[in-house]
Order: sequence, then structure tokens, then C-alpha cells
Amino acid sequence: MISTEQKADIVAKFQQHEGDTGSPEVQIALLTARINGLTMHFRPVTEGGGGHDKDFHSRRGLLKLVGQRRSLLDYLKRKNEQRYRNLLSALNLRK
Repeated sequence: MISTEQKADIVAKFQQHEGDTGSPEVQIALLTARINGLTMHFRPVTEGGGGHDKDFHSRRGLLKLVGQRRSLLDYLKRKNEQRYRNLLSALNLRK
């Protein structure tokens, strides 16, 4: 889970204008933070994770989040490729 403060920081960093919480960049950044948190949940304890490798209900939720982020990334790439590339580099997503 991401805290309220972390969420506010992410929104402030990626918003296009004041009060913007719905732009694709903000949505993708928030999804990426949630995906990273869930990924740590599944990592073994020896790697600093939660060690919940058999939590299949959360794994399904993770896969849904990844699909949703992929859809938003595809939309952003269609609409404005420069914003898409800037976001990929800012979030360290490979592409």
C-alpha cells in the first residue's frame, strides 16, 4: 500500500496542472507505485520482500494492475509519443 503522503508526492510530481489527478501520467505513476509495492510483497524474505509467494488472490490483483497500466501506456503512446517517452524514463520502465 502507498500512504497518503506518498500518493500526494506522486501526484504533485506528475500532474500536468494544478489539481490534476486524472491525467494518464498521474494514473500510470500511481499504478506503478502500487505494482512495485505488490512485487515486494511476493519477493522472498531473503531478498527483503514479504515472502508471500503463494498469495494467489493478490497476484491476480497485480496482474490486473499491470494490464490497466499497459492500457494507459498504449493510450498515451497513441496520443502523444513524447509524453510517453518522458514518462517511461521518469518511471524507469523498460520499453
